[in-house]
Amino acid sequence: MPAPPPPRWTWQPHLRGQAAEPRVRAWLAAELGCPAEAVAFVRDRHGRPQLQPPLRRHDASWSHSGEGLLIALGEDARIGADLERIRPRPRAGELAARFFHTAEAAWLAALAEPERTLAFVRLWCAKEAVLKAHGRGLAFGLHRLRFTEHAGALRLADCDPTLGPAEAWRLHEFEPHPGYRAALAWRARG
Repeated sequence: MPAPPPPRWTWQPHLRGQAAEPRVRAWLAAELGCPAEAVAFVRDRHGRPQLQPPLRRHDASWSHSGEGLLIALGEDARIGADLERIRPRPRAGELAARFFHTAEAAWLAALAEPERTLAFVRLWCAKEAVLKAHGRGLAFGLHRLRFTEHAGALRLADCDPTLGPAEAWRLHEFEPHPGYRAALAWRARG
């Protein structure tokens, strides 16, 4: 089965404490050419929002960090989005050693600052995007997937079998707004 096209996305300013779902619904409605009332979500047993008929073949994911909101929309795919504000992370090495795959923690430990902080944020975004697409989120375990870097881009090298084959996943890392990093992860449904 061919890989679905990359998700569409938007970055929007977002105030802490402000509800994200109304803005998500408004953007999705504009993208899908339907009224906002037609954008209905039901959360599965793990809390993952799923679009309801007649929009069921689409999937949406969103993330907020700092003063930003990232919203993504995919078609015929499961997608996940993560956004992180770039800021000092003095415990990044400790967190990686405790929660990341051992190979990833070793890669981070070998880097000097500020490259280590950026690499940590990139890995975090990639992992969270895949886990959001999978539907289990961080509770599933960050160590259950391992990323490697090739030609400056992260790719999923290995993962828990419940995530499907690693090569089925696509990842897009980017800077959606100055001072932020983001990742979109997607794979074909089914």
